[in-house]
Parts: sequence; C-alpha cells; structure tokens
Amino acid sequence: MEIPYNSKPRPDTGLYNAKVGIWLFLASEVMLFGALFSSYIMLRVGAPEGTWPAPGSLLKVGPGAFNTVVLILSSVTVVLAWASLKFNNFKQYRMFQGITIVCALIFMCVKAYEYHDKFTHYEIVLKEGVTHYEGISHGTGVRSHLNLVDGHLVNQTEDEITLTVHPHHDDHAGHDHGAEAHPEEHDGDHSGHDHAEHAHGGHDAIQVTVRKSDIAKMESYGPWHSTYLAIYFTMTGLHAIHVIGGAFVIFYIWGPGAKMWKTDPERYVNRVEVSGLFWHLVDLVWIFLFPILYLL
Repeated sequence: MEIPYNSKPRPDTGLYNAKVGIWLFLASEVMLFGALFSSYIMLRVGAPEGTWPAPGSLLKVGPGAFNTVVLILSSVTVVLAWASLKFNNFKQYRMFQGITIVCALIFMCVKAYEYHDKFTHYEIVLKEGVTHYEGISHGTGVRSHLNLVDGHLVNQTEDEITLTVHPHHDDHAGHDHGAEAHPEEHDGDHSGHDHAEHAHGGHDAIQVTVRKSDIAKMESYGPWHSTYLAIYFTMTGLHAIHVIGGAFVIFYIWGPGAKMWKTDPERYVNRVEVSGLFWHLVDLVWIFLFPILYLL
C-alpha cells in the first residue's frame, strides 16, 4: 500500500505530508527557542547594575560575525541547491549542497574555538595578603587590590599555573570590583614571586606564573562562572546541536540518499526542500543569537 501525498500535494492544502510535518516541527522549535530568549530577557533585566558584561568584553565579536556570514551563505546555497533540482540539474545541486555542508563544518570549527577559548580562560583569586608579583604593572589584568589574576591558560604544573594576561583586561564589565588599583600598590616585598615574564608581542600581553599555594579560588569561564555564560553555553550549545543534526540530514540526502533522485525524483526534491526549511530556522536563530549575545 502506498502512502498518499508523499510526493504530490494534497488538493485541499496544497502541501505534501513531509511539508506539513516540518512546519509543525518548526512551530515547536520556535516555542523552544522563544522560551529561552524570553528567559534571557528576564534574567538580563533583573540583573543587578554593573554585573552584566559589556558587549565584546567576554566574547570575541570577530568569530561570531564570521559565523553569521557563513550561515547566511549556507542559507543561500540551500536555496540554490533546491532550485537546481527544479531545473533538473543534479550536478549543480551537488555543488551547492556540498558548499552548505562545508559551511556547517566551518561554523562548528569556529564554535569549538570559541568554547576552547572560554574553558582555558581562568579567573584566579589569590589568598589574602598575596598581592605582589614582580613585573606586574598597573592595568595588566592583575587586580592587586582584589588579589585577582585573569587570563588564558598557558601551562600548568603540579605547583604552578601560567596565564597570558592582556593589558586592561581587568576593566571589562561584568565584575563590579570597585576602583582601579594604584601604582603604589605594587611596591613592596616581591620575594618568592619572581614569576612574571613579558610574552611575545611587547606590551600587548604578559605571562604571569602563580604558585598554586597562593591561590584561594581558580575558575574557568565555563557555564558555571556567571549567569551570562550559563545562558551563552545553553543557547549556543542547543543551537550547535541543531546545526549538527541539520548538517547530518543534508549530508545523508546529498550522499547515500541521492539514489532516490533516479527512482522518485519528485519526492527527492521534496526531501531537499524540507531539510532546507529546517536549515533556514537554524540560520534564523543564530541571526538573533549573535547580536543579543555578542553586541548588546
């Protein structure tokens, strides 16, 4: 028994089965992400003044903007791939849909880089009384008035941890740490703390090595670090799962599933269209995520 309306649209709705199904599924996706965006708005509006990070302070805008361009390009190639099949040009379809798959891989590679950047970014709170590290000058990322060092992991041994600290990193919003440290706070006894080295790049960054015995608390910038980062990892992580799922379906239709083009071309075109509709949702969600998380 053949299931009706798998290829041809119903006369009453003008839609075939898969298209009805994908629109119902997309409606549930809109409710899912809509709830997350609403939660984000409520948490941000309710956050105490001075605790929410300033735009670009914790996330690099460049990779996010690049990923936005990549996904927009992939949306264009998805449409061009479907249009190629409509014109019975299978070779051109394979080319455009192949570009879509490559764009998905590029997006995930950039996202992996961003996640790695956060999980290797540490905030170290030094024990009370440990304030002086030789070679650390005012505004380098060591907030001596709060015994806090903030930078990216370079090396870690059993006794020490080395971070790359960037100038003025201590000025980023999201940490209401009060007044800036004064240069005179760096005077005093530096014995036992001769661990600062200038990294490559002159004054752009320095390397700071901290004894683990001097550390009261050490925490990376993962989802546990703050409400903002918890939202960031939740929403971008869920979006990344959708990118992986959508790319896998597109790849299957493009590769192993392409034999249907010879047996039932109309149904094959419908499959490409349905997968494309889901991919457009993935792109649309990111277009909202990028300005909200990176720019606002």
